Amino acid sequence: MLEKNREDVRTRQEPLRERYREDPAEAMITDRAQTVGGVNEDPFHGQVKPGSLDYGVLWPFGIHHAIGGYHDLPNPGDILCTALATCLDSSVRIIADRLDVTLTALEVTVTANVDVRGTLMVDHNVPVGFQSMHCHVNLQTVDGTDARLVKKLLNAAEYSCVNLQTLRSGIPVEMSVEWGSNEV
Repeated sequence: MLEKNREDVRTRQEPLRERYREDPAEAMITDRAQTVGGVNEDPFHGQVKPGSLDYGVLWPFGIHHAIGGYHDLPNPGDILCTALATCLDSSVRIIADRLDVTLTALEVTVTANVDVRGTLMVDHNVPVGFQSMHCHVNLQTVDGTDARLVKKLLNAAEYSCVNLQTLRSGIPVEMSVEWGSNEV
């Protein structure tokens, strides 16, 4: 099964790499998430539909107890950490397969720290947003794996992780609002 997966990564990615070299516009994709319902719920719970396709999945979310929520479901900060952890995990696994590195264990833990006084408008000098994030990768490979190859794997995964690079560099985020039939 493992050899088949290694072949599948190359088999699936090489035609894409060639296509994107020939036509860079083909490489532009759009990811999406949309909250649904919720107006009849309490303000501390909601649901989000991940993706632009209809996967038939709704993720419930809650709000952290530090800002008055019940913290009985994953909160938006947890979901942000989840997005980074899953992106980095998959980057490591895909590149390991491309480099023929056999992983025996992989865990990615992401933590994020925020001073909630900003979001609660307790202190306007405290920025709204996470002040720091930390990714910890616990990686095990088969005995005899060259340490230089593991370093190459981790450097390539860090470079290739879209969510990690987006958070590090920051991007402009535009916001638009519709109110009834009017754009506000």
